Amino acid sequence: AVGWLFATFSLAQLVFAPLLGRLSDRIGRKPVIIISLVGTAVGSFVTGAAGALWVLFLGRVIDGASGGSLAVAQAAVADIAEPAQRPKLVGMLGAAFGVGFVLGPAIGGLAALGGPHVPFYVAAGLAAVNAVAAMIRLPETKKAGRPAGRKFAVPSQPVLRHLAVVGFLAMFAFVAFEATFSLFGSARFDLTEGSTAVVFLFIGLVLVAIQGGGFGKLAEHVDVGRLYAAGLAVVAVGLVVVGVSTSWPMLVAGLLLVSVGQGVVSPSLTELVNRSAGEERRGEAMGFQQSAAAVGRVLGPPLAGSAFDRLGVWSPMVLGGGVTALALLLVVMWRIHRPMTAAPA
Repeated sequence: AVGWLFATFSLAQLVFAPLLGRLSDRIGRKPVIIISLVGTAVGSFVTGAAGALWVLFLGRVIDGASGGSLAVAQAAVADIAEPAQRPKLVGMLGAAFGVGFVLGPAIGGLAALGGPHVPFYVAAGLAAVNAVAAMIRLPETKKAGRPAGRKFAVPSQPVLRHLAVVGFLAMFAFVAFEATFSLFGSARFDLTEGSTAVVFLFIGLVLVAIQGGGFGKLAEHVDVGRLYAAGLAVVAVGLVVVGVSTSWPMLVAGLLLVSVGQGVVSPSLTELVNRSAGEERRGEAMGFQQSAAAVGRVLGPPLAGSAFDRLGVWSPMVLGGGVTALALLLVVMWRIHRPMTAAPA
């Protein structure tokens, strides 16, 4: 039941992310972001108030369906940025989410002192305040005009389908690492819940540092296609190093490689999608990419847990490195790493 509870969020996101992205192409980014924030507030409140299991699932479905706002926010950044500045701003957006991932657990942990329901009420309140702030402060970034009328479909450009495939593989490997690292750390390094939390805090801080400043500077000198390929290579090596590590220096080195590589991979993929999608289809393309990533988040944890049980504590990390290497191979085979012309802002 717990496994399905986690999967429900990503399954709802899988369905609704491209639909919200498509809707933002039609009616604008601002109203869709506000709708998503209100949905997050409602979903969090329902989760906190749940007194029955089906209500708990309902809350996660509402929250997951509202989670497509990330794709819309990424499209909004692309709307207002000059092509040369877009990688930097996309990285800053990723860093903002990274700060949330660092502070969120701390706030939730403190809120839980008041009871297991309280963190969800706090989350609902934060989302509601954010929705009001968006109504007042957020400008509309989408230019006037409607895309050619058609129902949502798989993007026609092969490059967008290719990016979805490699994005799925990279996400699958990374969430497999996330889902099983606490088990791995406990079995091999006697890590407690507290020390595991410190490890993920370290990963989050590295991600924030890379996406908040380092990625933008790299993108000024190296094309994002090459950065994406390099980031995948670094993640693949890092996952294998973590999986075979038997000493603390080796573990720290592997975790640093994974963190740095992932900090480059995520904004690089976003920028590649922005460049490949036309301005009128940007929200839909970002939603499709987020939907592919959601599939990875659904499949990664249970398969990684099965490998941990059946093959050994090393297997989720090492096999994850192999899956990331496969993504890198496809990037090279499909020539995604070659420089491409940025779409006009």
